[in-house]
Amino acid sequence: MIGREREAAILRLYHAEKWCVGTIATHLGLHHSTVRRVLAQAGLDAGRVSVRPSMVDPYVPFIEETLKQYPRLRASRLFEMVKGRGYPGKRDHFRTIVARYRPRPPAEAYLRVRTLPGEQAQVDWGHFGKIRVGLALRVLWAFVMVLSWCRQIFLRFYLSAAMPSFVRGHVEAFDFFGGVPRVLLYDNLKSAVLERAGDAIRFHPTLLELSAHYHYLPRPVAPARGNQKGRVERAIRYIRDGFFAARTFTDLDDLNAQALAWTQGAAADRPCPEDRERTVRELFAEERGKLLALPHNPYPTEERVVVEVGKTPYVRFDLNDYSVPHTHVQRSLVVLATPTTVRVLDPHSEAILCSHARSWDRDQQIEDPSHIEALVQHKRAAKEHRAIDRLHAALPHSRAWLVAIAERGGNLGSATWGLSKLLDTERADHLDAAVEESLARGTPHLGAVRHLLDRARKDRGQPPAVEPHLPADPRLKGLVVRPHPLSSYDQLQKMTDDEDSE
Repeated sequence: MIGREREAAILRLYHAEKWCVGTIATHLGLHHSTVRRVLAQAGLDAGRVSVRPSMVDPYVPFIEETLKQYPRLRASRLFEMVKGRGYPGKRDHFRTIVARYRPRPPAEAYLRVRTLPGEQAQVDWGHFGKIRVGLALRVLWAFVMVLSWCRQIFLRFYLSAAMPSFVRGHVEAFDFFGGVPRVLLYDNLKSAVLERAGDAIRFHPTLLELSAHYHYLPRPVAPARGNQKGRVERAIRYIRDGFFAARTFTDLDDLNAQALAWTQGAAADRPCPEDRERTVRELFAEERGKLLALPHNPYPTEERVVVEVGKTPYVRFDLNDYSVPHTHVQRSLVVLATPTTVRVLDPHSEAILCSHARSWDRDQQIEDPSHIEALVQHKRAAKEHRAIDRLHAALPHSRAWLVAIAERGGNLGSATWGLSKLLDTERADHLDAAVEESLARGTPHLGAVRHLLDRARKDRGQPPAVEPHLPADPRLKGLVVRPHPLSSYDQLQKMTDDEDSE
């Protein structure tokens, strides 16, 4: 607010000195909107009253008449119409001129909607940015359900807003409330409404199955009428400011644990907007008994996806590969997924083939060792490829190293076997550094890698590598190795010296 003295100065400079709004604002150190407000309170519209003549003045009646007939006419089209009638101005400023004279829709008043206990809840998604899980950048969504009478909030974060997460949010919310409201209000999101033409609504079939299972009525709000579900909109804003702002968490489970504690603590102890004398917790205890009873069995929330298995024993699901038995390659299987597990079943027998922990990372291979071992035993050639895959995964420079050996005509089988043996006894980063250095020196062979490993171990002050012990063999028991006489080597050396002297 500004004082009476400044208001008087604004009116004097505008009427007596004929200053424009921008000049008055700069002179008095005020925002131009403040100057316009003072002039509007005095009965003037500073946006429409022009003290200085303008080149658009002769065209103002035409602009007002055209906008009165076509209120949503674009400024670009109106500019072409005015330009054809002789307007000499440019296109850039004309949009601002049109905004002054475009008719404003009348303000609409809304009734405050009141509900009975247990009658209604409101549902919506909230977008809370992105979080990184390994190599994947996942969108963080908050599923929010609010009981309209007591304002109790259910909050759960998911890494997807797809239909399986939407259904799972409902089931967990009903368990949290200990009952089901009779009516649920939705926005016109695709998980609830597939198609709408006026009052004709085609609901998502899964949502209809969910509502039939829990005996509630799904009701979408009118298009562009966010006020009809203002309770959940305000709850999401409250979550952003009162919970999520400056919140630190280690992973999604930690964030959801903190969200549960917050909804049962600070959010439940706040005063209820409908009755400031009582808390949300007190009113929720009263409303809980008015909710519909939960069914005996919860609605299934597993995500079911049909996948195709190629020539390798893996199924592709949500950016990652999960191993399956090699006996089921090149056929269609079914994936049943929850936020924590991924199960694969045979659609013909409905038998569960395997189960894995779900990864929210991307481009990962989640394997059951028994699947790979069975494939190795079934197909001997797979063993060699498995060794190469292991080297490529553990030693990034091994691929170029093997290519260099092949170009020199070396034996790839022995090189792969030898490098795999070194990987069993050496740290992967130390071995990869030795492989990289042997490439840089132009000596891609096992001897050079072993030499570089020994030198690096000596530089670190570590003892030499201990040779692995041979396996126990009964044929070696009682075997005596007699030392070979060294005189034969002396005779060879003498013969070599005689040949050199001749």
